[in-house]
Amino acid sequence: MAAPSAAPQRIVIENAAIATVDAHDTEYASGHLVVADNKIESLGAGKAPENLENVVRRIDATGHLITPGLVNTHHHFYQWITRGLATDHNLFNWLVALYPTWARIDEAMVRVAAQGSLAMMARGGVTTAMDHHYVFPKGSGDLSGAIIGAASDMGVRFTLARGSMDRSEKDGGLPPDFAVETTEGALAATEETVKKHHDASFDSMTQVAVAPCSPFSISTELLREGAALGRRLGVRMHTHGSETVEEEKFCHELFGMGPTDYFESTGFLGEDVWMAHCVHMNDSDIAAFARTKTGVAHCPSSNARLAAGIARVPDMLKAGVPVGLGVDGTASNESGELHTELRNALLINRLGAHRESALNARQALRLGTHGGAQVLGRADNIGSLEAGKLADFVLWKIDGLGHSSIADPVTAIVFGAAAPVTASFVNGKQIVENNRLLFADEEQIARDARAEAQRLARIAAQG
Repeated sequence: MAAPSAAPQRIVIENAAIATVDAHDTEYASGHLVVADNKIESLGAGKAPENLENVVRRIDATGHLITPGLVNTHHHFYQWITRGLATDHNLFNWLVALYPTWARIDEAMVRVAAQGSLAMMARGGVTTAMDHHYVFPKGSGDLSGAIIGAASDMGVRFTLARGSMDRSEKDGGLPPDFAVETTEGALAATEETVKKHHDASFDSMTQVAVAPCSPFSISTELLREGAALGRRLGVRMHTHGSETVEEEKFCHELFGMGPTDYFESTGFLGEDVWMAHCVHMNDSDIAAFARTKTGVAHCPSSNARLAAGIARVPDMLKAGVPVGLGVDGTASNESGELHTELRNALLINRLGAHRESALNARQALRLGTHGGAQVLGRADNIGSLEAGKLADFVLWKIDGLGHSSIADPVTAIVFGAAAPVTASFVNGKQIVENNRLLFADEEQIARDARAEAQRLARIAAQG
């Protein structure tokens, strides 16, 4: 006979405004949330049910808004140690300027860069992070293991998009020759990473996606075979797409078609695919994404920083395209925070005549939560506050100087300044308290990151 399971331990949170971001956008002006172990047990208006057993903690959340934890859908952690460089470049020139430095990273650098990137996001309300890592210099160590280890230590739910590049300068690509892998080597290493680290369970803390880098740094064979590999292994696929007009021109010159048609010709569209940026999309492209349910990682700050343009997010949403938010690498979004992207997504998508309602506050919050969960393939277990879903949520303080006079809580955190995070929970475990990480030393990470940034700069200068 099986041993009886232990009674669940409960956390009860009361007196908070709650934005569930469920299918009906249910909200409570003053409500409760009950966590049982690592799942949401119940939530609703008013006080929690009386006589709950095994309550190990009660939180009076007066003056707070509870939302689902933020979900980051596109990032490059390693860039944490190359911030503030090539600040006035477009994408192609920026890549050419930085690839020679990036191609000299090693495991110690990547570990510290991942810690810095994760720390900045986690203390700002991110509960699920992802990293698209595609630079694997020979002899650099276990970079994937270092990134995954950093996320595990931080207590953040995580997707590693194992990237790859095999088209170098000699083949008409942008990366230097020494910065790429062979096609066969990249596919084999990606498969090994999936088999070693991917966890498909409901409450998985680590998942892996197949993620060839971009049309101008990979061969058609790597893209096609990457799609086949992802589907054989049953994992998601990710890449960059339609980011700039230069990419559009590159694809037409090299492949005789635009990026979306090229991706579809290689099998790299589908409900198991999400793509970063998607700035330069015509009506036909958006229709193709909607038809195939291909997801989009919208990165408003990075798109502005590199002058890439404004993605047609309202049109994508109207067509039914899944859209989430991304920080992008911190060499093109030096703040490294996702909660500021809620505001930037809303503001940037309103630029232009008569676009005052292009996006609203609740749509922006949905992009950063449920939308992100959709594109990562995890909308059944995270991204909204509902009974049975995993207990990933944030308590935003909205009764302080920056927000107390904004009547609507959701408007406060989207239109207002970045709201302080009083508490952030992942899988029912608190990882942030009063804007401070509970499982990492921020000052030590800052010191280590500066040292590794300086070491990388010295190595790059030596050529």
